[in-house]
Formats: sequence, structure tokens, C-alpha cells
Amino acid sequence: MDFALTEQQILIRNAARKFAEEELKEGAQERDITEEFPLHLIKRMGDLGLIGIQYPKEYGGQGGDYLSYVLAIEELCKVDSAFGIAYSISTTGFAGAIMLFANEEQKMHCLPSICKGDAMGCFALTEPEAGSDAGSAKTTAERKGDKFVINGTKHFITNGAIADYCFLVANTDLSKGSKGLTAFLVDLKTTPGVRVGHIENKCGIRSAKVAELIFENCEIPTSRMIGEEGKGLRYALTILNAGRIGVAAQGLGLAQGAFDTAKEYMKERKQFGKPICQNQYLAFRMADMETDIDMARLLLYKATWEQQNDMPFANMAAKAKLACTNLAMNVTTECVQFMGGSGYMREQNVERMFRDAKITQIYEGTNEIQRLIISGNIFK
Repeated sequence: MDFALTEQQILIRNAARKFAEEELKEGAQERDITEEFPLHLIKRMGDLGLIGIQYPKEYGGQGGDYLSYVLAIEELCKVDSAFGIAYSISTTGFAGAIMLFANEEQKMHCLPSICKGDAMGCFALTEPEAGSDAGSAKTTAERKGDKFVINGTKHFITNGAIADYCFLVANTDLSKGSKGLTAFLVDLKTTPGVRVGHIENKCGIRSAKVAELIFENCEIPTSRMIGEEGKGLRYALTILNAGRIGVAAQGLGLAQGAFDTAKEYMKERKQFGKPICQNQYLAFRMADMETDIDMARLLLYKATWEQQNDMPFANMAAKAKLACTNLAMNVTTECVQFMGGSGYMREQNVERMFRDAKITQIYEGTNEIQRLIISGNIFK
């Protein structure tokens, strides 16, 4: 059992860390206020070879492994998790689905531009009445000759307001329920009948563009159906398993980022004539949190190892998502408390991390759903 990172993994981690510290960090607070997403930094990541890390070079990727990608997300989310999750959704939620289930023409249509940072993707499954119960999605795709006509609304779609491409799940036969769900590739910016609806006003990840996508008699060629008709839900759930690893990495990055910020503050902040880190209670709590962070990191890396070795990884991904996102909420809460009034102020960033952490327990399957998956494997 080897816990060491490879030379290539270290290079990617260090490149992501350098980008995050030198280019992403500046402006993170302002973006949280203005809710502006920095598309130019996605382009910059493409130029640095940090998009499509885990995909083959013939599609514009770097030919690396999934752990390298997870390391990059962790580094981004230490600094700006709103940017990190937008990156993750585009490169896993969208591009991962295309890589696994699309045909060659569909892959070449969008993957090279995604990997260059010239375009972004989104994953559209959730609807106003279909969240955890994704199989009840009612957006329709009616076949008419050589086209599908799509009608319906998707909501809570990360990147929805800025994406160029969409992995869409719609129902081609409502009488079949979830077995009628089918996947499609939609060019959002050039296809008539698609529009962005309400853009969400969120507690956290405020610069990430989460929006409604409204389809009104939207026509796409039948050649844009992905895979087999009726397999859309299966495809989507497969991608959600991989996406949970990305969200776990987001949670881990948030926890580590808040911990690092609090650690430096505690070394500088003096009360009663000494740095507050010399208060044994605070020092012991930090020791507990660092231990928790290391345990969650090992669980995440094990889930990633199973995924990239083509092993059944859904259960371990659920555990990693549950552990890392609960960790993010616990650590950011504690760090705000340890830093007192300063922790509650925006200048220290932990307040933003605290708000960002909450959503990680909700999206890509709530943590209650993760417990359902895990318990189902215990008692199967």
C-alpha cells in the first residue's frame, strides 16, 4: 500500500496551488459580493493544462488520472470553492458524461473546447418537482422526424447561466416514468427555444452561476441523443457517483483552507499576553480537526483510487461525500468561532468558507441520500 503521490500528481497539485494562490485568490471576496464569475480564469486554467486532466489527449485532455483532478479541485477550493465547483461541474458533470456515453462525433463537438477553457458545460437533471427523486423528471423530448422537441424547466443548474453545452435528461415517453428518461447534448447558446430563467440568489458559492434553464419548443437533431433512448437516468446516476468525489474534494478543500487561515490567525492573535494558539483548549481542538481532515482525505483518495481502477466505487464515493462535506461544515464553523469577531468578518475569508460549506451537504445528492446508499450496502 503506497500513500505517496506520483511525480505527475505532485506537478499538477503544485500547478493548481500556484494558480489558486497567485491568480484565483485575488478578487475572491469581491466576486462573492458581486456574484460575477471569472470566465477569463477558466480560460487561464485551460492554457495551464489544468482542465481535462483526466481525459485522453485526443480530446484535448492531459491523459492523467482522476486523483490528479481531485488534487486540483482541492487546491482551488482552499481559495475559492465557488470557482472550484463550477470547474468540477463542467469537467465532471458535463464532460464526464460526454466522455462515458457520447459517440465520437459528439465528443469531438465539445470536449476540445471544454479542455481548452474556451467553453463550459453543465449537467441538467434536477427540476422543481424532481430533486432527490430524479426519476420523476417531467421535461419532455418528443421525437418529430429527424428532430426532438424539448419542453420543460430545469432548476438549480450550476453553470446554467454561463454554460455553452448541456448534458440534459428529458423524458421521451412519460408513460414509462423513469425508464423513459433519455440523455441529450444541447448547445445552449446557439439553439433556439432555450433561455436562462431565474438566477439563484444563494447563501454561499455566490459567484457560481446557478440558474433555471427553460426549454420552450426547443428543437435539436436526433443525432444529439446520447447513447440509448431510455437510459438517461442510468447515465445521470453514474455521473453523480463521480461528481460526489468532486464535491467531497470541494469539502476537503474548504476544510483545509479554513483550518490554514485559522492556524495563522491563532499564531498572531494575542490575548492575556500570549498567542491564543498556546491556549490548550484551542490547540487540542485544532489537533482534533487536523486529524479529522487527514482521515477524510484518506477516505476521499480511496474512493478516487477505486474509481480510476474501474472498481465499483459508488459506495465509497457516498462515504467520501458524506465525510468530507460534514467535515467542511464542522471545521468552518469551528474556525469562525476560534477567530472570534474577526472570523465573522469578510476580511478573513472563513466567513465565506462557512457559507460555502453548507451547500456541499446538499447538492450532488443530499447527505441523507448518501446515508441511504451506504446503509443499503450494509444490509443488502
